[in-house]
Amino acid sequence: MSAAQTAAEREMADLIVTALNIEHVTADKIVPGAPMFGSHAEGLGLDSIDALEIALAVSERYGVQLRADDANNKQVFSSLRSLTEFVTRQKRAA
Repeated sequence: MSAAQTAAEREMADLIVTALNIEHVTADKIVPGAPMFGSHAEGLGLDSIDALEIALAVSERYGVQLRADDANNKQVFSSLRSLTEFVTRQKRAA
């Protein structure tokens, strides 16, 4: 996958870095297709608490609800790209 971020991905990356107060990486260094969870070697190394923080920040900024019991969460939160695409689709549908 391409390492270049779209404008929407960059905005989402900024939101994630700010919401989680990430110090080890800047928003522009987040590879859109890289995994957000798991080890730092593969991606951001986030955990379930981080997912809750991201969901809250997305809700506050975009008005898009990410429910904890949604069966699609693993896919939605799999990468910056998938999260951005999900939020974009939800905003269009609203």
